[in-house]
Amino acid sequence: MDAGNITEKVKTKIDNLNPYREEGKIAKAIESQTSRLPSDTFLWAAGGIMLTSLTLKLLKKNQTALFIGQWVAPVLLCGLYNKIVKIQGHDQLNDIPA
Repeated sequence: MDAGNITEKVKTKIDNLNPYREEGKIAKAIESQTSRLPSDTFLWAAGGIMLTSLTLKLLKKNQTALFIGQWVAPVLLCGLYNKIVKIQGHDQLNDIPA
């Protein structure tokens, strides 16, 4: 077997796993809840976390400040995900009749 033939077989199998590229029930539930939050929520939360971390650093609680400060990136990523879901929506292909 050549590499091209194997690649085509793998692509075909992957396409047949989820032909309409639908989200699962859990992802839909999460998206329906998080899409209700304004995008500013995540920005304000990240800012509050940074201020909390700075305050802890000034209080010489260095380990706690580092621990709290590491939450900023995940919160901003959740905000980005939230924004993408709001703009693009989920399962736009669900409207296609089966």
